[in-house]
Amino acid sequence: MREVDSKVITRQVKKLCIEGNIYLGDDVIKSFQKNIQTEESNLGRKILNILIENAKMAKETEIPLCQDTGMAVFFVEVGQEVVIKGDTLTEAINKGVSEGYTKGYLRKSVVSPITRINTNDNTPAIIYYEMVKGDKIKIQYAPKGFGSENMSRLKMLKPSDGIEGVKNFIIETVSKAGPNPCPPIVVGVGIGGTVDKCAQIAKKALFRDIGKHNENETIANLEKELIEKINDLGIGPQGLGGNTTALAVNIETFPTHIAGLPVVVNINCHCARHKQVII
Repeated sequence: MREVDSKVITRQVKKLCIEGNIYLGDDVIKSFQKNIQTEESNLGRKILNILIENAKMAKETEIPLCQDTGMAVFFVEVGQEVVIKGDTLTEAINKGVSEGYTKGYLRKSVVSPITRINTNDNTPAIIYYEMVKGDKIKIQYAPKGFGSENMSRLKMLKPSDGIEGVKNFIIETVSKAGPNPCPPIVVGVGIGGTVDKCAQIAKKALFRDIGKHNENETIANLEKELIEKINDLGIGPQGLGGNTTALAVNIETFPTHIAGLPVVVNINCHCARHKQVII
């Protein structure tokens, strides 16, 4: 068994929160650059260049890419041969979020859903755990802003609706969202499972690097088909027209009940922030 001090986890999470809000991943920047070459709208190309410049300025000045530093969302893989000393893993992660958002001067956006009173340190975080083999802890972090999160939708389709029903719902969701999620967007899709599992895998899909498709060829082809149809909607960068409405469509699936076909669409804005560490 390998022992890990909870303080190490807290320090790493603090660093993730600060750097994840300042440094945009190369996968996103490369996608901006690629889409400039194919964007038909002059204004659309100008906006994509502005997004690249914004990322550059955020890095140089160490100021967050966006004022909405989101809710802290984590997907954590815990090796079954790891023992954590000190705080529990959840406590260690939340302490890291608190320190990161406070000492990093990141906007604290978490409130009680009823009283709307702010928790003042952006906790508690949203954390999903998975036990895996080995003696490492893999922590994936994404700050999820709510301009895009509010555009999420769930639909419990009938099995008879089939793949066409799934495709129609995804395209309809993006169309209704329009400019609200700050396009060009990343479209996370969960298909299958139960209502909660479906939402979880839709969120997990947003953590995938832009340009990487599902390993299943059938699903990968569906992703390619959907991004073409979504970009044909004409919403464009920042909703001002063009053929770069989405940077990616990422789909994850999970076996479901014979009587069900749940689908969740979870949209991310152009600022597709995600970062990870292995301890």
